[in-house]
Amino acid sequence: MKTFNIDSVTENKFQSVLQKLNDEKIVERIWKKDYTVWNNDPAEISNRLGWLDCTSKTRKFFDEVHSFVEEIQSEGITNVLLLGMGGSSLAPEVFSVVFGDKKIKLSVLDSTHPEAVLSKSTKLNPANTLYIVSTKSGGTVETISFMKYFYNYVLNVSGKSKAENHFVAITDPGSGLEQMAKDLNFRKIFLNDPNIGGRFSALSLFGIVPAALVGVDIEKLFIRADNEVLLSKKSGYEIERNNAALFGALIGVLAENGKDKLTLFTSESIKSFGGWIEQLIAESTGKLGKGILPVDLEEIKNPEFYGDDRIFVVIRHKNDHKLDVKIDNLIEAGFPVVEFELEDVYDLGKQFFLWELATALCGWYLSIQPFDQPNVEQAKVIALKILKNYQENGKLNLPVPALVSSETKIYSEQKIQSISSAIMDFLSDCESGKNYVSIQAYLTPSDENFNQLQMLRKEIMKKYKVATTLGFGPRFLHSTGQLHKGDSGNGYFIQFVDNPVNDVPIPDDAIKGGSSITFGVLIKAQAFGDRQALLDNKRKVITFEIQNSLESLLKNLQI
Repeated sequence: MKTFNIDSVTENKFQSVLQKLNDEKIVERIWKKDYTVWNNDPAEISNRLGWLDCTSKTRKFFDEVHSFVEEIQSEGITNVLLLGMGGSSLAPEVFSVVFGDKKIKLSVLDSTHPEAVLSKSTKLNPANTLYIVSTKSGGTVETISFMKYFYNYVLNVSGKSKAENHFVAITDPGSGLEQMAKDLNFRKIFLNDPNIGGRFSALSLFGIVPAALVGVDIEKLFIRADNEVLLSKKSGYEIERNNAALFGALIGVLAENGKDKLTLFTSESIKSFGGWIEQLIAESTGKLGKGILPVDLEEIKNPEFYGDDRIFVVIRHKNDHKLDVKIDNLIEAGFPVVEFELEDVYDLGKQFFLWELATALCGWYLSIQPFDQPNVEQAKVIALKILKNYQENGKLNLPVPALVSSETKIYSEQKIQSISSAIMDFLSDCESGKNYVSIQAYLTPSDENFNQLQMLRKEIMKKYKVATTLGFGPRFLHSTGQLHKGDSGNGYFIQFVDNPVNDVPIPDDAIKGGSSITFGVLIKAQAFGDRQALLDNKRKVITFEIQNSLESLLKNLQI
């Protein structure tokens, strides 16, 4: 780990934190799983520290995982569709994108938008597709909805025996999914260590089963991870060798001093790793009026476009110098920069563990319990109320829009003069160095939609010189959604919702079918449930319900 532009005040504070860390034996206590490091109440801490032993515990399953992969390959399976959200899907996505080989291609479904669901069902042939249902709790509404849809789909297309043989579960012992998988006679059920939280599960079965399927050498990955584990136990006079402790303390000190927009730049081949970091940092630190905002996939610009609330973290391959000039410009401008250099992609094994421990240590310093997510449930509860009302009355009970046109319905707590000025008016008091803008897209996560919203994001960043993020819902609800409602309240939230042309029913039962709700209804309820949760937490939100197309709407919006 290399650091740049850590000023003398920050350095003095940083050194005092390291001294406190040693005096209070924080590293030793974490490794002894002492929950009082974070809180005197053990709830959601004492049963969330299994990730510390992940490499040794997961190794015991390697033979079983290898045997399973060999079976799948021998049967001509060429595609794996992982159905999951948040911690269950983000690490598998990294393994698929970074390591994926030609034998088996893994894709992830973590969007309830009906077009996303239809895309997977039409592009993947059930005859050569394995479906992995992945959820720790076993009750995640999105994941279970996916499971019922695809199980019923394969059942109708290929028959009962094919459906049973092509479904696998990864879950905790005793979860609702375990029982469902038994009832539906899933081919395989992997039971993970229940003492591991979802966002800390990359090196558990939730990450390793998909990794092995796409050709990752999991032994090699774990050798690298173990090297970081050994260093992460260093304390006392050897604390300088413990990069996780150093990094966790540093980002905590910087956040306390207002540099709480942790902006990620990576080598192109590992850019998906930023999405995993985003959930880990945001959901772990964004609570109690505090938080570190991870800024992922923001276009790197010249120094004048950044406020003084930034810290830049660069993760790059050893011989990748494509970003050097732009990073050097940021360093010369005085911004704090931290750099991690990877020998090759297998060093991500180190990075997974380093970021986990650094996040836990940062939580200690900021007096945050990093293993819970109190505000995530809030949005879920409101969405479920909207869905219940729909099932009882046959329509969604949505707020009254502030403005209606042929292009959009705009929902806002402030008066809207026109479509063209809506965002400009909304961001009129947005301050550089303090605020951030989050674009929330309850749309199909297509490349076209992503690119169009990235352009909007870039224009907002250039004009207002604020940190910007972009997330597709409901995926981001399981990552940055906690921080949006639990941090200090400096976010401005711009939502985009559409009305899908082709909707998809969610089966009430995986075998019998029938449906009382659709994916289109579900995602709209999630969008407006999240909107209300933001408002309940006194956040600033504007929602655009698209009537025609995103492209035509964006053309009419002035920034």
